[in-house]
Amino acid sequence: MSIWSEEFGAVTDAPILLIMGSMSQGVLWPDEFVGRLVAGGRRVIRYDHRDTGRSGTVDFAADPYTWDDIKDDVYRVMDAHGLESAHLVGHSAGGLLGQFVAVERPERVRSLTVIGSSPLGGGEGRVIMRALMGQPQPEGSLPEPVPEFVAFYRVLMAAPPPEDRRARIDGMIAEQRVLHGSGLPFDEDAARRLQERIHDRARDLSAVVNHRLAAVATPDFEPVGVLHRVTAPTLVIEGSHEPVKPGHGAIIAERIPGARLMIVAGMGHTLPPEVREEVAAATLAHTAG
Repeated sequence: MSIWSEEFGAVTDAPILLIMGSMSQGVLWPDEFVGRLVAGGRRVIRYDHRDTGRSGTVDFAADPYTWDDIKDDVYRVMDAHGLESAHLVGHSAGGLLGQFVAVERPERVRSLTVIGSSPLGGGEGRVIMRALMGQPQPEGSLPEPVPEFVAFYRVLMAAPPPEDRRARIDGMIAEQRVLHGSGLPFDEDAARRLQERIHDRARDLSAVVNHRLAAVATPDFEPVGVLHRVTAPTLVIEGSHEPVKPGHGAIIAERIPGARLMIVAGMGHTLPPEVREEVAAATLAHTAG
């Protein structure tokens, strides 16, 4: 399996590995955000998960894989760039992967930053699926997504796939709007430029569904009750208008010893221009030393 990656900054600077969420390309880490980290003296690496962007794609029926394989790709990228350890910064499911690596191989994690993520072992996928199916959440479950998110994905799940480029990009923009949340203005022109880039650099845009198939194949991927074993200094970042995982950041910070929670005003589940400086500055401060 080939994994596309790129790095920025001096090889002598402290390395930051950016891990994007499920079904997401590495270029969803904004160039301005990456540039700010590099200007702050960091060597920054981002990559496309398997079956996204320019990384390799597979016929899942013929060549299946699991989320353990997606997690192990983190090590493969680090090894390919000659990194024995790095500061891990993960967004959404990338934050879950970062938590897992911090538990499994603590010597490889200098620090951990999770953005818009859920606690490892919390069953976030099941919470979202029950919400989409209109099923009650068992007592003690994680908070479910906001109603606007649930309504959008119920329609999306029932709709036929778009047939042409314009329709696909329009659908991707609509999804970005929901993930953006309601706390800040939504820039549709910027969203179109981003989604056109995402669409046009993908080897096979439809291959991202393999991440869902991998999740079905590994329902018990997330180990339960292990976050107390994280020894890496941890920063948890959540938007005040998080639509997908509201309140999950506080649970992560509560379960990881010494973790610090940071709430970013107005931010949803994406990294729009208004929050990039604040999040980058916090990441630089957390990865200093």
